[in-house]
Amino acid sequence: MQEAGIPSVGQTTAPASVPAPAVEAIIRAEKIEKYYAQPSQNRIQVISATDLSIIPGEIVALLGPSGSGKSTMLRILTGLSMPTAGQVYWHEKPIAGAEINVSIVFQSFALFPWLTVLENVEAPLQARGVSADVRRDRSMKMLDTVGLDGFEAAYPKELSGGMKQRVGFARALVVEPEVLFMDEPFSALDVLTAENLRSELLELWANKTMPTKAVFLVTHNIEEAVLLADRIIVFGKNPGHIRTDFKVLLTQPRDRASATFIELVDYIYKVLTKPDVTPAEAPDQQAEPKPRDQRQMHYEALPHARPGGIAGLLELLIDKGGRDDIYRLADDLSFEIDDLLPIVDAAQLLGFLTVEEGDAAITPSGTEFANSEILRQKELFRDAAVAHVLLLRQIRRALEAKKDHTVPEDFFLDMLDEQFSEEECQHQIETAVTWGRYAELFDYDAGHRRFVLPDAQDEEIAASEDAE
Repeated sequence: MQEAGIPSVGQTTAPASVPAPAVEAIIRAEKIEKYYAQPSQNRIQVISATDLSIIPGEIVALLGPSGSGKSTMLRILTGLSMPTAGQVYWHEKPIAGAEINVSIVFQSFALFPWLTVLENVEAPLQARGVSADVRRDRSMKMLDTVGLDGFEAAYPKELSGGMKQRVGFARALVVEPEVLFMDEPFSALDVLTAENLRSELLELWANKTMPTKAVFLVTHNIEEAVLLADRIIVFGKNPGHIRTDFKVLLTQPRDRASATFIELVDYIYKVLTKPDVTPAEAPDQQAEPKPRDQRQMHYEALPHARPGGIAGLLELLIDKGGRDDIYRLADDLSFEIDDLLPIVDAAQLLGFLTVEEGDAAITPSGTEFANSEILRQKELFRDAAVAHVLLLRQIRRALEAKKDHTVPEDFFLDMLDEQFSEEECQHQIETAVTWGRYAELFDYDAGHRRFVLPDAQDEEIAASEDAE
């Protein structure tokens, strides 16, 4: 059942980019194989002779087509399934006789519906005989760590998919496993929730808040693997075997738009889709400067100004030859300087003017904006907003990524509250709504407090009218 042109793992060594571990592996699989017997006395080989190790300090991602034995490999490495041949070692002791400490996060959440959130997290500790006080204390701390403080008494049916998976993470981590195994943990979630949980997982890992020494992730998602993993293993099938095994050297957080990231995704895609071609070595990975948004994730405060006020200021500047003192402008408009400054700041943020030594000077893009018809002004405002305002860019991209093209306001409030007060977060959202509506980037459903793509809202209204 060996694929043509693809050597089995037993016949080749891992790529040079993955040397033998310099530290003792937590889990080491040596020439493991898996067969399933058939009534005809034949047998189906699921995994061919494979060597694999999990060392401290690594997030390992296992990719492969359906039926390649990824989940079978996970069960063997956790001791849930025994290999037909070969041996798995836990700290160099045969796993069958060792006291292993691992946890698994499943795709399907696998919560007990009759237990509360707290009781679900306490369950593995109770199974280990931990006293009630200790398990409650540890579980409460873990719920706080994963952002579920206040939901202890809720039942799974009351939770969203993302919150259910947070419970799954808390339950897996509360036993402080040396290795956390994850089997497609984000695949049942919507795009935004999955992205948010991936970011939080990386933050817990980077800050060493997560009580685990290594992570083993089974996934179908190539970008997810490149975003999260320090090392990626790609499986082939019939039978399952390692086709490539390489380190990911990109620093965190990783930029999906970088050339190296795209090259790695393309390389893995080719390995997966060309099973009859012997894979080349993984591409060289050069360190790349992170874009400003990825490097800092800093939200520049949106000045509370309306697009009409910005247009009016720019028109006045054109009448004054394109440049004037800000205080003189305020006098001419009968404005208090504090009332004019937000409009100046907004125009400067959008690249429509510059400020130097107290003078505001219009830019070429500002001149074009001021002199254009209303529809063209909207286009120019939209382009400037997407280019210069991180929050507006994120809202638009999030709406495009969601299948229903709607996102709750709370999602962005949660991101803003790391930087702004609660009151200012609301002001930022209100200004974002004003700018986004004007630029036709998105619309806002005030009744449900959700952002929505304009086309999506039109489709919803049309569908409602058809139903009537």
